[in-house]
Amino acid sequence: MSESVKRPVILAMTGASGAPYALRLLQCLLDKQQPVYLLVSKAAQMVLQMESELDIPARPADMQAWFTNYYQADPHLLTVFGKEQWTAPIASGSHNAGHMVICPCTTGTLAAVANGNSDNLIERAADVMLKEQRKLIMVVREMPLSVIHLENMLRLSRAGATIMPANPGFYYQPQSVSDLVDFVVARILEHLGIEQSLIRSWGDPVPE
Repeated sequence: MSESVKRPVILAMTGASGAPYALRLLQCLLDKQQPVYLLVSKAAQMVLQMESELDIPARPADMQAWFTNYYQADPHLLTVFGKEQWTAPIASGSHNAGHMVICPCTTGTLAAVANGNSDNLIERAADVMLKEQRKLIMVVREMPLSVIHLENMLRLSRAGATIMPANPGFYYQPQSVSDLVDFVVARILEHLGIEQSLIRSWGDPVPE
């Protein structure tokens, strides 16, 4: 595992459908003893409740304690920041966070980051990743995509972001919704440089 991955991974959840991807990714990161800085928009909190039926508190400190308990994680691994917590270390390029993943990523967040807006901590943290030339993964969840969405993706890709739409594969013969979620999460982990055993890689033998 590379040294940069030992630094905190910023995980931002925005209000697109796809909360199971974010929850599974958070679980995998914590299971791997990976420090995580978590950001959850208000819209994401609503989607989390609709798609998971989990009663997750909104206050950052309470959310941090809830997720730590839910995943039985080391309490030192997870830090939750509020969306306007401008004193958070990730608001500045002087803090050397390793990578950032926006999962799921709304097309509104996509547009804001593509245009350099920094109206909340999620957008500012993403802006920092781009200006400091660090890894920014955007797990866009929308269908169909308009020309505006596609142009924003192209603009961000040219700026150094990794655009990773939540498109699961089927070559490994998924048997459940959880398998489909794991495909996307596995690809994110691979791009973070974190080993994963959620799915077999293309070309690996099929387990008997």
